Amino acid sequence: MSFLDVSGAEKAFGSATVLGGVNLGVAQGEFVSLLGPSGCGKTTLLRIVAGLLGLDRGTVKLDGQDITTLPPHRRDVGVVFQNYALFPHLTVAENVAFGLKARRRSADDTREAVKKFLELVHLSDFANRSVRALSGGQQQRVAVARALAVRPKLLLLDEPFSALDRKLRETMQIDLRRLLRELGTTSVFVTHDQDEALTMSDRIAVMNKGAIEQFDTPEAIYRRPSTSFALEFVGLSSRLGGTVLGSHGDLVKVETAFGHLVAPGSFVPGAKVLLAVRPERIKVDGHGDYALKARLRDAVFQGSKVQLHFEVAEGDHLLVETSDLPGGIPMPGTEMKLGWAVADTLIYPAS
Repeated sequence: MSFLDVSGAEKAFGSATVLGGVNLGVAQGEFVSLLGPSGCGKTTLLRIVAGLLGLDRGTVKLDGQDITTLPPHRRDVGVVFQNYALFPHLTVAENVAFGLKARRRSADDTREAVKKFLELVHLSDFANRSVRALSGGQQQRVAVARALAVRPKLLLLDEPFSALDRKLRETMQIDLRRLLRELGTTSVFVTHDQDEALTMSDRIAVMNKGAIEQFDTPEAIYRRPSTSFALEFVGLSSRLGGTVLGSHGDLVKVETAFGHLVAPGSFVPGAKVLLAVRPERIKVDGHGDYALKARLRDAVFQGSKVQLHFEVAEGDHLLVETSDLPGGIPMPGTEMKLGWAVADTLIYPAS
């Protein structure tokens, strides 16, 4: 049994279907990210779990209890919103205490909880300060402390880092992941940032057009995306279109603009397919199960690595990421040998 169990969730606004029968199970203590582009249904699903939207069909269960029709304040769910939703006329401590007072906790319990959670988010010295005097990152931590202080069964986070700069966002990602694991809090996190999802999650639900395309660990989604959408939305990839020539065992031979390539899979001859490989798996010395020649179009220096973009036919994309360039960054127009292992090749039906 999942700690959070969403079953057959359907939601439409007028004639537009936003969720088309979504199933989602989250284990106790697990951190799950809902990842997808704008309009895919991830925030709608989060708001349904929070009780801020009703379902057209389906059920939501939390810790074995059916909460589908319960109002938000009876669900034992904490929410951290994108804009933090802090009370500007209250101090930091008063914001954290707000939910505890609403639940009629004793003054001693409230005081101890506020102290504990401000320590956990490293804001003890700011307890008596107005939230209006805090930075964006500090306000975000106050919002997290307020949500966690009531010790909800489930914490929901709706893109809480979107307003922060990149360096602060990355710091907050690590800090929040550490805090939630220390507390053992079950969490569902909405984001459209693939790096954020990969960094923070135990599992990721990749959403597209009101459905979950793949629900798995970050490593599995990155290394073996189950659909071409998951491939393109999570991480970078080189992609070559082709036609299946035939198969032998569990391998198929595909004709591409770079010649005959082989991939693990099962397709009938004549099928149009998409071959893909993650850019860091491609070797610029041509080592691998096969090699191809390509002409460099552009090289982009990114500090710890260099991105090499190659000339390809329309619709194809050939990208290499490497930190191993003994001769330095090559000039555009350079012909290079590229190779990779058959086992690293992914194959999908052409869309």
